[in-house]
Amino acid sequence: MTFKKIHFIADSTCDIPPDMLQKWNIAIIPAFVNYGGGSYADDGKELDRVAYYDELPSMSSQPTTAAPSPGLTESIITKVAAECDHVVMLTVPAKLSGIYNAFRLGASSLPPDRYTLIDSGTTTMAMGFQVLVGAEVADATGDVSEVVNAIERARQHIRLYAAPESMIYLRRSGRVGWAAAGAATLLQIKPIVSLSDGVVESTARVRTFGKAVEKMVELALEQTPFDRLALLHTNNPDGAQDMKQMLGSAVPAETYIINITPVLGTHVGPKALGVITLNQGWRQ
Repeated sequence: MTFKKIHFIADSTCDIPPDMLQKWNIAIIPAFVNYGGGSYADDGKELDRVAYYDELPSMSSQPTTAAPSPGLTESIITKVAAECDHVVMLTVPAKLSGIYNAFRLGASSLPPDRYTLIDSGTTTMAMGFQVLVGAEVADATGDVSEVVNAIERARQHIRLYAAPESMIYLRRSGRVGWAAAGAATLLQIKPIVSLSDGVVESTARVRTFGKAVEKMVELALEQTPFDRLALLHTNNPDGAQDMKQMLGSAVPAETYIINITPVLGTHVGPKALGVITLNQGWRQ
């Protein structure tokens, strides 16, 4: 086996914390949020997450989100490729966004054996965990096939559940057919949303947000023992901490609490909560 220097690129919806990006030298290509006549890179600088979610309910029109241009992706991919033997790239699902295609076009100038492009099938730290697993295996083995295999195993053991505080934003976004189809009914209930293989589904439906949180915790505990865990929110840190308390002794050492990217939060709205689990079984 020839040990290869493998670097990683992900789109900004992966929500990987800055310290972990730095630790594993992971490059991020930002998506964009458009509102108020401007277009803002989701790079942690142009958009302040707390301020954005505070402002979102009073915006006169629903913000939109956009993929990075092929030119931007090409410039970042080319730069990263010049520093390594192989680039592994992961994106949000092609079924839900043009980001995958932007990466595909941006990488097209590289020889096919110099990169691997992976549709993660999911987003936020459910994608982020795949990237981190891949980076760890790359560091240990320098073997592209081992990296891809580990990412695929991890994906099979990841679960993502989220509960919007209001269905208004998901309905407005138009990204999920069932959210628009039953609008009148859905606005009166609180669905638990899951995302797997690029498909957003309503896993359970309850009458109150509190019950939705309890159900998410119940679903999460079905995935124990946890290898790692992410608790998600959109300007609802107290709710995320409450979920952590409810999960009790199941909470692993590697646990992240994340105010998610505005590119995702635009579609679920403020005060939402979510949980992402990675079961230890991926290591077998």
